[in-house]
Amino acid sequence: MLALLVLVRIADPYPVRILRETAFDYLEQLAPRPHADLPVRVVDIDDASLKALGQWPWPRSELATLTNRLGEMGAAAIAFDMLFAEPDRLSPSRIAASLPTLPSDAAAMPLADYDKQFAAALQQTPSVLGFAVSADSKALPLSPKAGFAVSGTDPARSIPHMAGAVLPLDALGDAAHGLGSLSLEGRDRVSVVREAPLLWVAGKQYYPSLAIEALRLALGASTIVVLGDTAGSGYVEGVRVGDFSIPTTPAGDLTLYYSRPDPGLYVSALDILGPGYHDVAPLIRGTIVLVGSSASALNDLHTTALGDNVPGVSIHAEMLEQILAGAYLVRTDWVAGFEILAFIVIGLVIIGLVARVGPIAGLLIGASLLGVTIAGAWYLFRQHGLLVDPSFPLAGSFVLYSTMVFLRFTLTDADRRQIRRAFSHYVSPALLTRIETSRDQLRLGGELREVTVMFADMRNFTSISEGLAPEELLSMLNTLFGALGTEVMARDGTIDKFIGDALMAFWNAPVDVADHARKACIAALGMRARLAALNASDGFGRRAAGLAPADLAIGMGIASGPALAGNMGLESRFDYSALGDTVNTASRIEGACKTIGYDIVVAEGTRAAAFDFAFLDAGAVELKGKARRERIHLLVGDGVMARSPAFQALAAAHGEMIDALRADHCDPRAAIARCEDLAGRIDPRLAGFYGVVGRRRGDFVAEQTEG
Repeated sequence: MLALLVLVRIADPYPVRILRETAFDYLEQLAPRPHADLPVRVVDIDDASLKALGQWPWPRSELATLTNRLGEMGAAAIAFDMLFAEPDRLSPSRIAASLPTLPSDAAAMPLADYDKQFAAALQQTPSVLGFAVSADSKALPLSPKAGFAVSGTDPARSIPHMAGAVLPLDALGDAAHGLGSLSLEGRDRVSVVREAPLLWVAGKQYYPSLAIEALRLALGASTIVVLGDTAGSGYVEGVRVGDFSIPTTPAGDLTLYYSRPDPGLYVSALDILGPGYHDVAPLIRGTIVLVGSSASALNDLHTTALGDNVPGVSIHAEMLEQILAGAYLVRTDWVAGFEILAFIVIGLVIIGLVARVGPIAGLLIGASLLGVTIAGAWYLFRQHGLLVDPSFPLAGSFVLYSTMVFLRFTLTDADRRQIRRAFSHYVSPALLTRIETSRDQLRLGGELREVTVMFADMRNFTSISEGLAPEELLSMLNTLFGALGTEVMARDGTIDKFIGDALMAFWNAPVDVADHARKACIAALGMRARLAALNASDGFGRRAAGLAPADLAIGMGIASGPALAGNMGLESRFDYSALGDTVNTASRIEGACKTIGYDIVVAEGTRAAAFDFAFLDAGAVELKGKARRERIHLLVGDGVMARSPAFQALAAAHGEMIDALRADHCDPRAAIARCEDLAGRIDPRLAGFYGVVGRRRGDFVAEQTEG
């Protein structure tokens, strides 16, 4: 993969170039070229000018006035970022020529020719006109206004070739003192202008861009020197105009270093053509003036590396400002080799680290090396204007790292699947996931944890199973346990085991579960509701088969407290489970459901942890293996029920009943009857509890005595 990525970088396909150019855009956006007071101005034919003076194109008499006034103000050069390829259709002489006949008095009058007026203005001022490179035209400028000299190897084959151009009118082109290309794209058209050609070539003849020609005219230079390379490779190293040496790309392009749009760069054409034009003379004197348009209707907008949409004339101005400020962005011939070498080093480090010490260390150290690369690219950009690409090392390292991690994952996943196949039949899914991520789970042993344990058991299982074939009994149990188990696992519980017609589950092991007692109570209420829904829909098929009882019932016991949770069994075969007094208490409480007459009974610790649920005191019962009685409670409903007026009335009456049961001299029957009446409106299942509670008076008296 490393070798393949190096070959891709050497080939430098379009996506890699775009990635690199985007990275350079970000560098410019973080640190654009600072503004400086440079002798460059844009005379802007803006929306205000069009509104005041009329739609474009204006009569060239207006442009003649504009040119003359700029010359009068002392402009060092006046360059027009616009084409004048056709005669002025608004010129009176052209209008007259298009008419079939003229009145005799009008025919004798001399008619103004606006093109001649504009040509005269161009002749009298340091003016530059432009031509547009076009593949659809075969015309070429006869000769440039500037002279060209080549130093070193002639780099003509590297410079953008001009097959044809749209030229200004001959009279205008001859009158102007300079002629340059308006085109900002040297080859394929792109959405973002990052580089602009300084030179064009047709055959063996060189032509300048508008910006270079305007600079030459302003400096009073007659010749532009093209600096070819000295190694004979035939590419451009730079361009020299007067005292300015401009570094370029091998194709003779200037890498644009943009500043943020500066309103002070622009002077409205309306200010030049208005009566108070002398007021703006200080802004024009001694500057290179570019005449162009920012008017939205003329649609001459381009996107810069900073993400701004600016008129084309603004980009020509940026080129001149860069040259005058000496603020260049360069990418010398050794930089690409350095980038490839740096990527190879980083790639080898990532490969070695991921293979030897794992993906996390490889990620951290690889990220550190990439950080150094990015910081180095930033430093070279800020201090030396050197463009070093941080994007390919970043993207290539990501691909390389992802490949290494994928290979490691493939190997690890193979081991994981082997473990899963070996243990999936014996342990819960939660434990299996933990075993996969921690090998120490494969040892025998456990840890003391605070857990909540639930036992659920089917009522009358023996009599129910007698009337069923084994496959029918299995189907019934699978339906029941599937419904109950779903509720347990939906509340973050771990199903420990199925024991015949019983289920054991616990919470807060093997992983931490917040509010585990509450979640166990919610699961129990959900199991009750799920069983009721199955009975109502005859989900077990008993009603359709005419079996009795038609509805199945379960009892549930829940206890919270410390237990030892861990792997138990043989070294060769073990299971994850929990044991201890809390487990025994939950099992015994589930068994007590039958004598108490209610389906969900919890221990005191669970009730205290889920204090806002609807609980009713069920007294203190003797449990097998326990020296003291265990105080238990009925779980009637959740917090919503606990806050309902009906339950609060029942709870108050229930408390009075408990007091009557504990007092030997009181007859509790009236209190029990009142509770039965109130309970019937909330939960008919409570009738079973109140039906036997009178016979359990000893549990309440003994509880008070032990207390």
